[in-house]
Amino acid sequence: MTTPRRAAASHVPRWFAVLALLLLAGLARAQAPLPSWNDGPSRQAIVAFVEAVTKEGGPDYVAPSERIAVFDNDGTLWSEQPLYFQLIFALDEVKALAPRHPEWKQEQPFKAAIEGDRQALAAAGTEGLLKIVGATHTNMTTQAFSEEVKQWIRTARHPRFKQPYTSMIYAPMLELLDYLRGNGFKTYIVSGGEVEFMRAWAQQAYGIPPEQVIGSTFVTEFQMQDGKPVLMRTPKLDYNDDGPGKPVSINKFIGRQPIFAFGNSDGDLQMLQWTAAGGGKRFAGLVHHTDAKREWAYDRDSRIGRLDKALDEARQQGWVVVDMAKEWRRVFAFETQ
Repeated sequence: MTTPRRAAASHVPRWFAVLALLLLAGLARAQAPLPSWNDGPSRQAIVAFVEAVTKEGGPDYVAPSERIAVFDNDGTLWSEQPLYFQLIFALDEVKALAPRHPEWKQEQPFKAAIEGDRQALAAAGTEGLLKIVGATHTNMTTQAFSEEVKQWIRTARHPRFKQPYTSMIYAPMLELLDYLRGNGFKTYIVSGGEVEFMRAWAQQAYGIPPEQVIGSTFVTEFQMQDGKPVLMRTPKLDYNDDGPGKPVSINKFIGRQPIFAFGNSDGDLQMLQWTAAGGGKRFAGLVHHTDAKREWAYDRDSRIGRLDKALDEARQQGWVVVDMAKEWRRVFAFETQ
């Protein structure tokens, strides 16, 4: 004889069972890695790689101590248009410092920076931009510079999106950083950007501590000021951490060949080549900016973040090329869902 409880259970409404299945399916999706990525070839390649190198006893297993992942910053972890954000910081600093330097009103490239004359800034070329960076990034202590950057990060807004610059970080790449660290990877930034500029905010924004941020550097000197030791930033460039400089700095500061690397431009080509050349299973990836609506679309002809030779090599070598428009469910966390 069927008990009343069993009878009740056998007459569970169909709608309730369907709802339960939908809730379970939604929970499974929520727990899946990389939720801001569409289930396309890039996401599949990333998950397959991580599962392979973390499967103990598997043919591609890699010990946690060797799970090194390196990322470019500009255009890879956060946006880089319409100008590299560090350069925007430098231009903003010129305007802030202008009252102390009345001569800048007649002196290029500072005059162009104060007036927002992009044509004149472009004409000043790399030499002119280096003058601006030198004037706004050096002749101060490392602590003073860090405070200037932190203040800018708190208050400055992106010209197109009107968001703080740390809101211009790509949500899918933040998820990737977390996913890798959750699987025993150690994540590094290896960027052409100036190292102290990035260290001022990278841990809060990316969860990457200062000692895992590698970038271009100015010569820094130990000095005594008012009886206290300080590190003084000088205008002399110490190291340019771009292009072929990236593998050199990886070897110098990490001492291990990465097994996972992500970039977005020709400046990352040698880092990807160096990573892919190691033994065992390797991952090399590029973020391809193809989304003019949600971000920007650019590659071979761009003056910022040019992707030309690296794109050709990626296709020849079978590296992962992320089509931003097709493969990212969202680009920034502030997007409405």
